[in-house]
Amino acid sequence: MRDEIVACAQCPRLRAHCEAIARVKRRAFHGQSYWGRPVPGFGDTGARVVLCGLAPAAHGANRTGRMFTGDDSGNWLYAALHRAGFANQATATEKGDGLELRGAFVTAAARCAPPDNKPTPSELAACAPFLARELALLDDVRVVVALGQIAWNATLRHARSIDPAAVPTPRPKFGHGAESTVRVTAGGGSVALLGSYHPSRQNTNTGRLTRAMLDAVLLRARDLTE
Repeated sequence: MRDEIVACAQCPRLRAHCEAIARVKRRAFHGQSYWGRPVPGFGDTGARVVLCGLAPAAHGANRTGRMFTGDDSGNWLYAALHRAGFANQATATEKGDGLELRGAFVTAAARCAPPDNKPTPSELAACAPFLARELALLDDVRVVVALGQIAWNATLRHARSIDPAAVPTPRPKFGHGAESTVRVTAGGGSVALLGSYHPSRQNTNTGRLTRAMLDAVLLRARDLTE
């Protein structure tokens, strides 16, 4: 499945964008080789908690080839995962840096870095089967943490695709600290769906998301698996 994700070419706009970024590069990373391809999920295959983000960052995962690695969002996320006991270290700079996740798996609604961080509905739909297959393979999942509204909506769409009754009525609304239950595998039991603001610079630099706020969501996720 990892190989299929990396080789995916369903969205020409996204592939062209990722490849262009990999060619031009950011000055700070001029001497580095960029990944420039779709990015698979990363983490513990026995995970009880899945964290779903928006998409790889242009000079983060699109550069390093690992979700939430090599950018400010990843610095926030993996430090929080470390504090909550889900990661063996607080930093994520590149593949091969020794980072291991324990009981957690990190993925995204879109696998290619989109222009302006805005994948189109059709591009999200093209990536949806990858999220579905990951969730089907992660047999022990008890909690999905949606990092941002796009990830929240992608999780609900996936649940509804399994069975309309897999999503509560009225449809759960996204918000930081929002909590609901959904089913993410056919015939499976309910799992908790938790909402968190995305750890983007737009949210962390403005104080919309604080470390304490992110910690609270991850500690709630941990509690729900115990």
